[in-house]
Amino acid sequence: MREITASGSTVEEAVQSALQQLDTTEDRVEIEIIDEGRKGILGLIGAKPAIVKVKVKLDPIKETENFLKEVTRNMNVNVEITSTVEENHVTFQMDGENIAILIGKRGQTLNALQYLAHLAINKQKETYYTVTLDAEGYRERRRETLESLAHKMADKAKRLNKKVALEPMPAFERKIIHSALQESDGITTYSDGQEPHRHIVIKP
Repeated sequence: MREITASGSTVEEAVQSALQQLDTTEDRVEIEIIDEGRKGILGLIGAKPAIVKVKVKLDPIKETENFLKEVTRNMNVNVEITSTVEENHVTFQMDGENIAILIGKRGQTLNALQYLAHLAINKQKETYYTVTLDAEGYRERRRETLESLAHKMADKAKRLNKKVALEPMPAFERKIIHSALQESDGITTYSDGQEPHRHIVIKP
């Protein structure tokens, strides 16, 4: 966290001096007044400057980007990260060479990195964020695969007239299956088992 101590004839002047030196704006800092100062007689005799300490607030999104870059660099993968914010949801998109290493089998590595990103961004307590971590469009491809699987397994359940259990998957992927079959006639879905083995059951 960058911080600076600055002085001025008034608190406001000291704050403005600090903001100029930090090249930032007041809404992005924390201000601590060390001494309010005093004007003195005729503004000169016994005058004492105001002193403030100004800290730049951490940007949790930028901090999480840096965290992901450090983790992926330790995996010998250099990535470019772009972030998109919609209200309290942040999507981090990773692009680069050898991106398959970061995805892993059925997205397991990417899911683990997403969990770490979720923890990192919510270290600060001011705002709670939900996170999607994507790698070169994998999430959309995975969604299409899961929707196709959902309809295929639903047809199987109806054809055999018995319930079909899918492989364990994280909650946000199970939600895709539930949503895909929500309007299907003659089919119900529910989750069963304990994490990390919780899975969907499709039942006619």
